[in-house]
Amino acid sequence: MKIREIQEKILRLKKEKDFCILAHSYQASEIAEVADFTGDSYALSVKAKDVPQKNILMCGVRFMAETVKILSPEKRVFLSNGIAGCPMAEQMDKELIHQVKMKYPEYMVVAYINTTAELKTVCDVCVTSSSAVKIVSKLNNRKILFIPDCNLGAYVQSQLPEKKIKLLKGGCPIHAAVTEKDVAKAKAAHPNALLLIHPECRPAVCEKADYIGSTSGIVQYAMHSPARKFLIGTEISIAETLQNACPEKRFYTLSKKLICENMKATTLMDVYHCLNDDEGAEICLDSSTVSKARMCIDHMIALGG
Repeated sequence: MKIREIQEKILRLKKEKDFCILAHSYQASEIAEVADFTGDSYALSVKAKDVPQKNILMCGVRFMAETVKILSPEKRVFLSNGIAGCPMAEQMDKELIHQVKMKYPEYMVVAYINTTAELKTVCDVCVTSSSAVKIVSKLNNRKILFIPDCNLGAYVQSQLPEKKIKLLKGGCPIHAAVTEKDVAKAKAAHPNALLLIHPECRPAVCEKADYIGSTSGIVQYAMHSPARKFLIGTEISIAETLQNACPEKRFYTLSKKLICENMKATTLMDVYHCLNDDEGAEICLDSSTVSKARMCIDHMIALGG
């Protein structure tokens, strides 16, 4: 079948079977075209709460589907490709955090949204890359244990010197792979391009940026900036998305290292087979996990996240 034929079948099937399709911003364009909503993981989870459909299909990675289930436990939630995980989300478990909390009991545990449902159950508050600085600034505690991304945590520390932030070794291996040499090489090739960087990149890379922000922040900045050329320091699909949206501008990938194999694991045929043959991986979380994990998300919402 041709791509368009597959897409038409998906559009028909999702209506017949009462599915809402969510696609993370890093998904391929042919998947985004059949989705009801595209965007960052948390924004998609919030959208899923309010849609009338009883079934949700997440085109992304497992922690994203888990977050949807936490916020919409009454709905059936599926991950379009069951092997699509997130190395960062899986780096730490609650036993490790229990041990660290025993050693540093006065520290409040701040969890990046890119964590498993199980890990969220032992955290005090959740943050997204766009809300991390805002949420941490509002916490009464001065001492913060920020997990799992040490680069995002370092960025928050740079913005909030009044806080004492403890970091563990962890983070996104894709963003962390980019080096200062990669930046120098890209800038030499495109000297007039603005450098837009995700805070999951190393501090030394972030220091070179013209703008630091979440995926959605990078997209909005690039779309509204009067500049015409940009180096995009996040997953390569964002450069493609921006180029399609703004053909009059030029977008260059900062490094060829910025390819997330887990995001690329999902194909259009995965989406089709999930809807047509019930081959998606259903996300099942017990009520205790849902209620405990929900607490740190609710705390974030209460603080304006």
